[in-house]
Parts: sequence; structure tokens; C-alpha cells
Amino acid sequence: MTEAHRIVFLDRDSVIANIRKPAFAHAWSEHAATRAADAMPRLRDARATIAITNKVPLRAADLAQLPDLKMIAVAATGTDIVDLAACRERGIVVSNIRNYAVHTLPEHTFALMLALRRQLVAYRADIEAGLWQKSDRFCLFGHPIADLAGSRLGLLGYGTLGKSVARIAQAFGMEVIVHTRSPLPDAAGDGVREVGFDELLETSDILSLHLPLNDKTRNLISAKELIRMKRSALLINTARGGLVDETALADALRSGVIAGAGFDVLVQEPPPADNVLLNLRLPNFILTPHSAWASSQAMQVLADQLIDNIEAWAAGAPRNVVG
Repeated sequence: MTEAHRIVFLDRDSVIANIRKPAFAHAWSEHAATRAADAMPRLRDARATIAITNKVPLRAADLAQLPDLKMIAVAATGTDIVDLAACRERGIVVSNIRNYAVHTLPEHTFALMLALRRQLVAYRADIEAGLWQKSDRFCLFGHPIADLAGSRLGLLGYGTLGKSVARIAQAFGMEVIVHTRSPLPDAAGDGVREVGFDELLETSDILSLHLPLNDKTRNLISAKELIRMKRSALLINTARGGLVDETALADALRSGVIAGAGFDVLVQEPPPADNVLLNLRLPNFILTPHSAWASSQAMQVLADQLIDNIEAWAAGAPRNVVG
């Protein structure tokens, strides 16, 4: 008789969805949340063969103490929390979630764009301050409004999410330009134009980031990149916080180097109380709490795919393998 797999979900409360149990013999245990320091003891004490993690890091030193571990099922797309090189050395399969946020994240991206271009935060503050009520006209001016139609959207990264954002942009009547590190032979067929990094920075009315975080992309947008952008430009980041130098962005927004920014991610999450962007109180900056991915529909797709990945691995045909 084959021994049942022992599965430990380290941060179950990070996925608000119905998670079915795998269709094979197993022992299941879960924790609402797990501090990084507690991950290894919980996995070791359970003699876990499969670890499920969303944002709990598993580094080389942890993996060295987990001889039973055979698979890590990441309940997200990003895998920077896992030491992939150490997993390869130890024969641990790592699978991630793909294409589950193809509607929710692009919609959130456009919510940020629209709120900033239509000055929703600034005008709401004016109403709360009583300015409309005191106006001698039927409407209140004071903050310039700009349409998305006719403007140029620059996409840094053009995977599944970037392509979904591009389709919505085209429906708004926007011109879409793209820059990626790998050539895109099919880009012309999508009605977008591939450009160099310099042109993307210097000509985009809105620059939206859709890249993974790694050593090559960390702080890809810093002070020297921001200064090259249009003063009227917006920067949107629903990808990873570490793509942008947060201090440089705060300085750029305060000094008018760019017109505004909408962020759903920070370098450290949850952020410390002194995070420079968390404490930025400007009408041209919107920060949301890493919620772009989190529609109820998207989380259910994630949950179903998570178990699909585990079942595929147990059947000897792993899927969505990373590294």
C-alpha cells in the first residue's frame, strides 16, 4: 500500500475560496498564517511531502532540514519566495498558478488609470471639504481631467496579463506600445508596437508594469528612469513592489517629475508603518493593498488550479513546473 502524502498549507487564509481536497490518499493540515520562522518547524514536524505556500518563504536553509519534502505548490504566480536552485538540487518540484487573474488584475489596472486621469481622489476631497457646495457654477473645476482615448499606453512586460491589459486599452481607443526583454514575433498581430526601453519611457502617457521580480528587474524603475518620463505621465504597478525604487517614486511625485502613480504592491508586504509610499498623502497617488488579484472569481480559479497542480504531480505528470 502506498503511503499517504502529507500536505501542509502554511497560509490558508490567503486564499478566500473553496479548496477541495486532493483525490488521492493524503493527510491534510493547514494553518491560517505562518511566520517565516515557523515554516520549517511546521513542515518538519508534520513530515510534509507537499508544502502549499502563498507568501511564506522557503529558503535553502529551510529545505535542507526537510528531507521528506517532494513538492512545493505555490498558491500564486510569483515564485520569488522559493529558493528554486535549492529545490532543483534536492529534486523538489515547484508548481505555480497561471492565468487565473486575466480579468481581475487588468480591471484593477484600469481602475487605477481611470481614477488618476479623471482626478477622482482630488475631486472627492474637494467635495468632502465643501468646495462644490460653495461653487457659483453647476460643476467644480480645479483639477485637469484627461481621457484615456487617444493616449499612449506603454507596457513593460507582455505576458498573459500584459496582453489582457492591451486588449482593454485598445477598446478605450488607446495606442499600445510594448517593451520586453525577449522579441515578440506575434506582437504586430495584436495591434501593438514593440519599442525599445528608451522610447517606452520617454513617450508613454501611462506606463504599466507587468513583469516578474528577479535580480534583473529589481529597481528597474528608479530615479534615472522616472526623470526620463513625461511630466504628464502616470506609472501603474500591479506586478511586484520591488520593480520600482519607492523612495525615488515618492520624490518624483512630490516634485512633479511625473503626474501620478497607482500602486497595488510594495517592496515589503505587509508594509512597515514608516514605508515612504504608505505615508504619501497626495491626490495623484493611489495605493491599494495588493488586492488587484483578489476577485472572488479569480481566487476560486486559483484554488482549483492549486489542487489540479498537486494531483498532477501525485499522478506522475507535474504541470506548471517552475525552474
